[in-house]
Amino acid sequence: MKIAMFGHKRIPSRSGGVEVVVAELAAGMAAMGHEVTCYNRGGDDGAFAGIGLKAVPDWGGKGLSALTSSFFAAVASALSDAEVVHIHAEGPAFFCWIPKLLGKRVVVTVHGLDWQREKWHRSPGRFYIRAGEQAAVRFADEIIVLSRNLQRYFRKRYGRETEYIPNGITRSEPQAPAEIRKIGLEKDGYLLFLGRLVPEKEIHTLISAFRALDTEKKLVIAGASSDTDGYVESLKVLAAGDERVLFTGFAEGRLLAELYSNAFLYILPSRVEGMPMSLLEAMSYGSCCLVSDIPELTEVVENCGVTFPCGDSRALRDALESLLNNPDTVARYKAAAADFVCGKYNWDKILEKTLELYR
Repeated sequence: MKIAMFGHKRIPSRSGGVEVVVAELAAGMAAMGHEVTCYNRGGDDGAFAGIGLKAVPDWGGKGLSALTSSFFAAVASALSDAEVVHIHAEGPAFFCWIPKLLGKRVVVTVHGLDWQREKWHRSPGRFYIRAGEQAAVRFADEIIVLSRNLQRYFRKRYGRETEYIPNGITRSEPQAPAEIRKIGLEKDGYLLFLGRLVPEKEIHTLISAFRALDTEKKLVIAGASSDTDGYVESLKVLAAGDERVLFTGFAEGRLLAELYSNAFLYILPSRVEGMPMSLLEAMSYGSCCLVSDIPELTEVVENCGVTFPCGDSRALRDALESLLNNPDTVARYKAAAADFVCGKYNWDKILEKTLELYR
């Protein structure tokens, strides 16, 4: 098949979970002999892992680049020889009617209800994203969702049936500490949060809970701002005076692998998620994961992770304290995590389900 994809920023990139998923899907399909073109925001045309990369303009800077690049990608994919146009995320789906108008089969993946995210509150972008959700319901031939909770949402709100196809993961090879020692970290000597530094991740709740603990372990906050510089500064103010809290900035490559491999715990206290690749990656490295009890996270970890009530700083502190005092329990979760997550979320099966949906 000839397949076009857009909605991501650019690949190859680890700027977000959508970019990781698009790269995995497209590369897997290309390896199977399909002709895949991905439309990147800005940059240059090229190729990656058998994927054709086409650059589209992203005029307008902050706030408008996603809209303008999605429009140009929709037009370009509509005018291409692609048989299937696969759009990722609700905002870009606003333009799904364009390739549909020119006879393309259109598939939209809803990675999460992006209009719920804090940065879109009281913003015109919120209306654009909601309109994208409604356009997908009206025009897309198929809608893919990453969680059963999203499937229930579309059925209840729109009476629209969707296809549940989660993200996948491959087993990761744990790395011995080397790079992390340069920033004062040792194996099992720290707790890890890794992701975008945005309010809906509830990092402030994590820092507050951690500061109430009597432990020599450190708390590593790995990630960067996502147009949320004010929130990042508030986190640093909240952590001020506690030398155990370490902000590493954006992590990739060997540093990223070592952070996952050597953490005593991986913590994701979010109140809004789709299906976070960071959680799948952490488990693929054999991490013991402590997550908030929203359905999108409990669906992933099942009985192979620990949960706490979302937004409850005291409950999070108690869960952290319990795990810190019971390293044997942590070790049991670590021993089970990789086999469980790699068996449940297998990329080969997910690729085949996605291609079958195209067909």
